[in-house]
Amino acid sequence: MVAPTSKEVFIQGITHDGRTFRPSDWAERLAGVMSQFRPGGARPGSHLSYSPWCVPTAMNGVKCVVVHRELQACEPMAWDFVLNFAKDNNLQVVEACLLPDPKA
Repeated sequence: MVAPTSKEVFIQGITHDGRTFRPSDWAERLAGVMSQFRPGGARPGSHLSYSPWCVPTAMNGVKCVVVHRELQACEPMAWDFVLNFAKDNNLQVVEACLLPDPKA
């Protein structure tokens, strides 16, 4: 279960039993499917870039998809889709929130 206070969810390419999830481009594929879900809705050509709400990345050498909480508010079925993808594939999900920059 994802806490409602988290600002972002990281779907990691590691299963709960520690195996690397395959195929190796799963994060880019998932983010590509989600590319139409964006602030203001889909626009012509928006499929050519990732949605700011669902971005593939790598952390410590592990492929991840960062899913922003705003997706849930604007597109609840898309939010459910990505979380069910993680659940169905036994992927680890980590919650995060933005921390303010330290004062200089």
